[in-house]
Amino acid sequence: MQVSVRRLSLYPLGVARSALLSPSPRLLSPGTRTLFSETGVWEKEYRPETRRRVEEWWHPRIMAQWRKDALEEDSKGKKFYVLSMFPYPSGRLHMGHVRVYTISDTIGHFQRMRGHQVLNPMGWDAFGLPAENAAIERGLDPEEWTKRNIKSMREQLDSLGLCFNWDREVTTCLPDYYRWTQYLFVKLFQAGLAYQKEAVVNWDPVDQTVLADEQVDENGRSWRSGALVEQKLLTQWFIKTTNYAKPLLDALADLPEWYGVKAMQANWIGDCTGCYFDFKLKVNGEETGETLSAYSSSPETVFGAAYLAILPSHRLLHGSSSVRSVLEKGFELGRDSLTEVTAHNLFTDHEVPVVISHKEAFDGYLDTVIGIPDCSEEDLSVARALNLRWTTVLKSDEDGTQTLVNSDEFSGLTRQQAFDSITQKSRDQRVGGHLTSSKLRDWLISRQRYWGTPIPVVHCGSCGPVAVPEDELPVTLPKLPSLTGKGTSPLEDAHDWVSCTCPRCKGPARRETDTMDTFVDSAWYYFRYTDPQNTVRPFERHLADHWLPVDVYIGGKEHAVMHLYYARFLCHFCKDQGLVAHREPFRKLLVQGLIKGQTFKLADSGQYLKREDIDFTDKEPVARRGGRVEVTFEKMSKSKHNGLDPQDVVQQYGVDTVRLYILYAAPPEQDILWNVKTDALPGVLRWQSRLWQLVTKLRAARQPGDIPNPSLLKKKELAETKKIWDNKNYAVQEVTSHFTGDFLFNAAISRLMGLTNTLSSATAAVVQHSVEFEEALAVLVLMTAPMAPHLASEMWAGLCQVKNPLSLPLQQRGDVLQQSWPAVDPKYLDVPEFVELSVMINNKACGSVTVPLQVSKDSERVQQLILESPLGQKLLSARSIKRAILSPRTALINFLVEE
Repeated sequence: MQVSVRRLSLYPLGVARSALLSPSPRLLSPGTRTLFSETGVWEKEYRPETRRRVEEWWHPRIMAQWRKDALEEDSKGKKFYVLSMFPYPSGRLHMGHVRVYTISDTIGHFQRMRGHQVLNPMGWDAFGLPAENAAIERGLDPEEWTKRNIKSMREQLDSLGLCFNWDREVTTCLPDYYRWTQYLFVKLFQAGLAYQKEAVVNWDPVDQTVLADEQVDENGRSWRSGALVEQKLLTQWFIKTTNYAKPLLDALADLPEWYGVKAMQANWIGDCTGCYFDFKLKVNGEETGETLSAYSSSPETVFGAAYLAILPSHRLLHGSSSVRSVLEKGFELGRDSLTEVTAHNLFTDHEVPVVISHKEAFDGYLDTVIGIPDCSEEDLSVARALNLRWTTVLKSDEDGTQTLVNSDEFSGLTRQQAFDSITQKSRDQRVGGHLTSSKLRDWLISRQRYWGTPIPVVHCGSCGPVAVPEDELPVTLPKLPSLTGKGTSPLEDAHDWVSCTCPRCKGPARRETDTMDTFVDSAWYYFRYTDPQNTVRPFERHLADHWLPVDVYIGGKEHAVMHLYYARFLCHFCKDQGLVAHREPFRKLLVQGLIKGQTFKLADSGQYLKREDIDFTDKEPVARRGGRVEVTFEKMSKSKHNGLDPQDVVQQYGVDTVRLYILYAAPPEQDILWNVKTDALPGVLRWQSRLWQLVTKLRAARQPGDIPNPSLLKKKELAETKKIWDNKNYAVQEVTSHFTGDFLFNAAISRLMGLTNTLSSATAAVVQHSVEFEEALAVLVLMTAPMAPHLASEMWAGLCQVKNPLSLPLQQRGDVLQQSWPAVDPKYLDVPEFVELSVMINNKACGSVTVPLQVSKDSERVQQLILESPLGQKLLSARSIKRAILSPRTALINFLVEE
C-alpha cells in the first residue's frame, strides 16, 4: 500500500533540485530576476522573488559548508553539545518540530561562530505503539512503515536548511542501536536493579498494553489512546529507580534553574526520608521463595518492628503467590488481620508476622510497610490490638535527645547517627537502605507489544530468569506474518523464536516476550550520539566524557518528569558502572512552549469548526449554519481544524521568515499563538527588507571612484558615528548575553532591530565615510546569520564586494557563517558604568535619573527606566506622553506631555 506524504520544498515547480545544487551560474531566461551571488548584480529591493532565489541558492551551500566544517574542526576547540529531543517518525513534521529544531540550529550556528566544536545531532525515537498500530491498520510491517516515515521526515528537515550532524544519526529500532539498549539492561539486571514481579498494573484496553503510572492522566485515561485504564495483575519487569531517588533529588541543587522543571522533578521524587528493607516470607517456619520489600519512614528504628503490613489489594492476595491461600484464611474486611505468614528481615535477622491492613491505602503509593510502635501511635494501636510483641528501641535522655537501645551495634547512637549507619550498612549488604520517598515507584518497563526492544532475558525451569550473554546481543525481533494488536504479547506467536536454550545450564528455556517501554531507548541516546558507529560497546568513555554533559538540551515541557527523570537515572547508573565521568547528563535545559492555532467551536455544543464554516462578516464570528462561535488558541490538531502545515507556511513566507517569526514571537518557554495578522510576522518581514536596504545603501555609497574619507566628517557627523559605535557595542553585548544566558531570542532580535533603526537614520556622509557605519552593519549581518542564515549569507556576499572597505570584518574570507562572532570593543567596557541623565518635562528641568551607560543612547530603554523610577512615577505616571526626545550629544531627555 502506498503512503502519500507531502514534503517541504523550497524549490519551484519545474526546476530540478540537482540544478539548484550546482555552484556554477545557470543561463537566465529573459526577464528572470538576478541574484548577486550568481551574477554579481545586486537586487535593490528584497522582494518575495528575491527571497525565494536567495534561499534556493544558499540552502545547499550552507548545509554543505556545515558538513565540511564539521569534518575539519580543530579538536582543540572548546566543545559545545546542543541537543534537541529526537522525534518519533510519524512521517510529517509539525510546527512544534520546526520550533525546537530552529532553536537548536540557531544555537549551533552561533556556537560554531564563537569557535566551538559543535555537536548538533539528530535521530529517531522509532519504536512504539503508533508505528505498530499504523502497521496493523494498513497490513504493513512496522519496520517498513517506520523507515518510510524516517526517509520522508529526513527530507523535510533537510529542506528547512537545518544543519544537523547527520553522520551521527541514530535510529532506536535498528539492531545496531537496541543491541546496546539491551546491553545496558543486562548491566542493570546484573546490578540487581532490573527485576520481575507480579504486580497490579494499568492496562490500556485499546492499545492492549501496560502503562506506567505516569502514563495515566488525572482522569484515569491512557496518555496515548485516551481509553479508561483498567487494573490487571501481570508479571512485569521493573527497574529499581527508587535506589537512586536521593542522589537524583540532591543533584538537582547543582543544576541551573530549568524553567520550573527542577521543582517538578523534586515533587515527582518526593522527600527521601525513608527506605525499603527486604524480607523473605515464611509459612510454618519454611521459606516460600517470596521476597517483599517493605517501607519504613524511620529506618533507624527497624529493630523495633512489630509486624509487616500489606494492603488488601496487595499482589500476594490476588496473584499466583504461594502464600495466597494462607493469607486469605484469616483475612477479614474492615479490620487488621493477623496471618500465619511471617516475614524474615534480612537486615535485622528478626522475624515478624504479616498483617493484612484494614486500610485501602497507605501514604503515597505504598502497599507494604513496616509497623514500628515506637515511632507511630497508629502502629502501636495495631500491635496492641493484635497482641503482638516488639522491642523498645528508643530512649529519651534528660535533654530530650533520643538514642537507640536494643539495636545491636547501633545502640547508643542518636537517631540521626543511627539513620545514617543503618541505611548505609543495609545498602552495603544489598538488602535495602536506599533513601527514597513514600510516593515514588520503580520504573515499570514491560510492554505487551511487538514493536519495541526485546528484553534480553530467557526463562529457565532450573535457573529462573537468566540474562542473555553480552556476546549474544542483540536479541533481534523476529519477523511476524501479521500483527493483530489483541491479546498477549505478539511475540508469543513466534514459537521458533521463543524456544531457546538456557545460557547457564544449556537446558530448554523460553525467551521473554515483553518488549521495553520506549522511554528506555530514549534514556541513553545522548550517549550514543558521541560514538554512533561503535560496534564494540555503547560508546567509548573518552568520547562521552569529551562531549558530556549536554550544554543545552531543548524540548517540550511535557517531558519534564518521565523522560528527564529516566535519562538522569541512567546517567547516574552509568557513572557508578564506570562508563562515564559525569553523573548529570544535561547542564542547561531549554523548554519550549507550544505553537497554538486559532480554534473555532460552537459555544453550545463545543463542536470544532473549520474556518470556511464561519461567517466573519460581523464583528463577532458566527457559524454559517447558525450558532455563536468561541474563538480560542489551542494545541494544533487535525480534530480541532487548527493545524498548520509547515510546507504551506514555508512556501508562503520562506524559511528565514518562519525561523525569525518563531524566535521573535515569544520567549522559547512560552506558547506562540499563531496569527499572521499580529505584529510578529509583519514585523520580521519589514525587518528583513530594512536589513537588505542597509546593504543596498552602503553599496550605493561606495560606487567605483567613491573613496571613503573619515577625515571629511564634521562634528555633528562624528557625534553620529559615536552613537552608532555605542549602539553596535551595546547590541553585541546584549545579543551575546541572550544567546548564551537566558535564550531570549525575541529580545535579541529586538536589539538587532534597534541597531537597524540607528543605521537606517544615518546621514549620507556617515554612510559613505565612516568606519563605524560599515562595521556596525557588518556586525548586524553577522549576528543575524544564526537566525536567518540564507538572507545573511546573501547580504554578506553583497557587503564583501563593497568597494574600498574600511572595516576589518569585510576584509575576511569565507561566507557569513564561517566568520567569527563579533566581540565588544574593549574601550566600550572601560567607560563608567552609569550616567546621570537630566530629565525635562515640556522643556522644564525637573530632576535627574541614573541609568546604565550602555543604554543611555537607547531612547526606548531610557524612557522605560525613567518611567519606572520614583521621579517618573511621581511626575509622569498619570500624564499622557506625546513624545520623548533623547539628546544625541548630552545626557538629557525631554518629555513632551499633554498639559
